[in-house]
Amino acid sequence: MLVCENVNSYYGPAHTLFDISLRVNAGTATCLLGRNGAGKTTTLRSIMGLVNPSSGRILLSDTDIVGLPAFEIARRGVGYVPEGLRVFSELSVEDNLTVARRPARNGSDWTADRIYSVFPILGTYRRRLAGTLSGGQRQMLNISRALVGNPRLLLIDEPTEGLAPLVVHDLTELFLRIKREGLTLLLAAQNVNFALALSDQIYVIDRGHITHQTDIVTARNDLKSIADHLAV
Repeated sequence: MLVCENVNSYYGPAHTLFDISLRVNAGTATCLLGRNGAGKTTTLRSIMGLVNPSSGRILLSDTDIVGLPAFEIARRGVGYVPEGLRVFSELSVEDNLTVARRPARNGSDWTADRIYSVFPILGTYRRRLAGTLSGGQRQMLNISRALVGNPRLLLIDEPTEGLAPLVVHDLTELFLRIKREGLTLLLAAQNVNFALALSDQIYVIDRGHITHQTDIVTARNDLKSIADHLAV
């Protein structure tokens, strides 16, 4: 589904990603695990076309997408949930979903009604301005807005940051559900327990370098190795 090969990216003169290579297989969840400032966000932004890599390849279904604008990458089936609670504050919950709606690509059609069945609170507040929602509700809307675009691949940056444990549990259950339905996930996170609950494979990133790669079975049996690579 997605392959990054020796990707190098810069912010201005600052070299932030160094020969990043990773693979995300179709229908799986992959977690890019690392501390704040490790390079997780830059990796996702490079895949999404919001940062233009200086070298390397990013293959989406065997097609190199480096250099394409973000809107074209989105048209090819990549959804993006950025870090932070970024909603259209002056629009209602329903309008936030309406502006993001795209036709189904693979038979799994995410509509507003389906979103409300997963997150009933959003259905209750469908006429409310998004800016008046709580942090957890805005994150639900942030993720829902990406889902109604019906992507094949969903990039999610720090989905659990600052959220209550109950909300984190609900989001984990949602991601497991949509993975079972065939949606491919690449998540950036620093919550090890979240990564272990959801992922099929884990990459650890530090200072812009991939320092460790493991499948989930090995990771669960060797938590010390994960902790050592995260330097915690």
